[in-house]
Amino acid sequence: MNIKVNGNDQKIDREYTVKELLDVLNVKMKEYVTVQLNDEILSRDDFDKIIVKDGDTVEFLYYMGGGSR
Repeated sequence: MNIKVNGNDQKIDREYTVKELLDVLNVKMKEYVTVQLNDEILSRDDFDKIIVKDGDTVEFLYYMGGGSR
């Protein structure tokens, strides 16, 4: 199966839930990541229900706070 992850082509051996994919791809700071699947931001509650399929595009996003002094 071929998917696109953060703009890069990625080959995976089967369909995974989003939760499984986070583990398979060794995504860092899983508790802080926002996942976008095919241009749709996913609810964290759905990570174990939504299946990533061949041809899907996945983005792992981290929002960092900050500001000026």
